[in-house]
Amino acid sequence: MGMEKTVLIFDGNCGFCSRAARWVKRWDRKRRIQLVPFQQPGAPERYGLTREACEQAAWAITPDGARHRGAAAILVALSEALGCPWIRAVYRVPLFRWIADAGYEWVAAHRGHLPGTRPYCEEHPEECAGSSPG
Repeated sequence: MGMEKTVLIFDGNCGFCSRAARWVKRWDRKRRIQLVPFQQPGAPERYGLTREACEQAAWAITPDGARHRGAAAILVALSEALGCPWIRAVYRVPLFRWIADAGYEWVAAHRGHLPGTRPYCEEHPEECAGSSPG
């Protein structure tokens, strides 16, 4: 893929998701993360994903081309942003993985009711051409 940064693919129409993505980016002092709303034309396909897969979960694509879904994606992005490899490593512990995955699935199912901010695609409509909230 030839990427230099870890790409965090998120729902740009979701206020909670946009807030979380911006938080990761704010902590990314060494600029290792690139935020990409899945509503960006061609974004899912560019990273070997489908729109449906992106509607279900966040994704992190590392420079080596590895794809991480859901809780793993968030932990990979945080690990890169903060420069703390141990964050990524804890996901390999079975009990932690189970808790992280269950927590992520709960948040994903309730994200529309969680506190957020102005959705990314509302702030950057030129990047999300043709997307509709939702």
